[in-house]
Amino acid sequence: MVVERGDPAAVGVAHRLTGWLRPATGYPLPVLASPGGEAPAGSLTLSLQLDETLGEEGYRLAVGPERVTLSAAQPAGLFYAAQTLRQLFPPAIERTSVQPGPWVLPVVAIMDRPRFAWRGFMLDVARHFFTPADVRRLIDYAALYKLNRFHLGLANDQGWRLEIRSWPRLAEYGGSTEIGGGPGGYYTQSEYAALAAYAAERFITLVPEIDAPGHTNAALASYAELNCSGEAPPLYTGIEVGFSSLCIHKEITYRFLSDVIGEVAALTPGPYIHIGGDEAHATPPDDYVYFMERAGAIIQAHGKRMVGWEEVARGRLEPGTLVQQWKSVPAGSAGIPDLQAAAQNARIIASPAWRAYLDMKYADDSPLGLQWAGLVEVRDAYDWDPLSEYPAMAEGDLAGVEACLWSETLRSLADAEFLAFPRLPGLAEIAWSPREGRSWGEYRLRLAAHAPRFNALGINYYRSPQVPWPAETLL
Repeated sequence: MVVERGDPAAVGVAHRLTGWLRPATGYPLPVLASPGGEAPAGSLTLSLQLDETLGEEGYRLAVGPERVTLSAAQPAGLFYAAQTLRQLFPPAIERTSVQPGPWVLPVVAIMDRPRFAWRGFMLDVARHFFTPADVRRLIDYAALYKLNRFHLGLANDQGWRLEIRSWPRLAEYGGSTEIGGGPGGYYTQSEYAALAAYAAERFITLVPEIDAPGHTNAALASYAELNCSGEAPPLYTGIEVGFSSLCIHKEITYRFLSDVIGEVAALTPGPYIHIGGDEAHATPPDDYVYFMERAGAIIQAHGKRMVGWEEVARGRLEPGTLVQQWKSVPAGSAGIPDLQAAAQNARIIASPAWRAYLDMKYADDSPLGLQWAGLVEVRDAYDWDPLSEYPAMAEGDLAGVEACLWSETLRSLADAEFLAFPRLPGLAEIAWSPREGRSWGEYRLRLAAHAPRFNALGINYYRSPQVPWPAETLL
């Protein structure tokens, strides 16, 4: 494997690619630097080149009879070219032990770049806790499908999952349980920083969410002074929503918020902090607006951009805020509430629950998931486009698409995989590919062809009856 001019960022991608290819092939695949020019026959070359047509994440991939070439204007593009190359290999390339091969690639020339800048996957670790190893595994899946945001829901009614040194009981007590009364858990600051670094190595920005002013029972149970009554409620292990609220007119609330945001910001290399803001039914409307405007200013003061669920647009938004749509009505009905976001020039992340919520059941008899937003079969998750779902918006209003996995019914990584796959690849394609040329009839065949790859990766996926899976994968 040859890296033109030995660029350090390209060398990093080359080592990542060899890490994927070595276990199954058994080949040593050394990474070598080259001064430039045509690489020798039989080589795989990575190069960074000035090419404005590719943007920051686009790439070119050429497989010929004598050599393979990956090129991009930026390291992220090289990384995505490597992911495409990985998927061109036979599925056995994903095995962790040496396989017989042969390792044949199709002769092909690809020029590719993403449609949207925000291509996200959200994991809720507050309702049920996931270990750092579980999170790393899900980050790897996101990277495989060229997603570039990993939204981590760290605080909710059922648990607080990140060590905050200025408010230690948040994690120690507020993180001590989960839905159903399990043991819960939390990430130390070093564990969280390691997750952020792991994501960044895969060109994924970690987006932490600290939900407020609702969904805060874990915090309220940890510190009585955050309650208007001065009395702490018990820890909560159910699944109901909308009953908790920080005390809006106590100044300690904003000292608490600034301390928490400050520590999270210092640990987070990316530019975003998600403040939640959804389902704050216990907060009076005027108080909600007051709180969110102060929260936005606090996030900005700590050098980050605010992301919030669509309700946050009811108040004045700080410049650069991103608003995540999740419950607005679908196309063909009265229209979208909360268009205040577009009126304030805030860009939208499309996460319509009836399309992009991976915690919705596939079918009535699915063993996992909820169905308050309806059943979301594989076709429902793929056969749509953000602009048709939100007809009042223009393409420029959309930052991108995010798939969301809430964890009410999840107890293991295998459970998370079952709800994410095979829907996540389709949502990733919506975020990356142009709307023209996509069709369910063609996609379902390509998805079926990915089953051996899922098996090689050890993914516990749902065998949807809508997809013509190979016979051996149905066993």
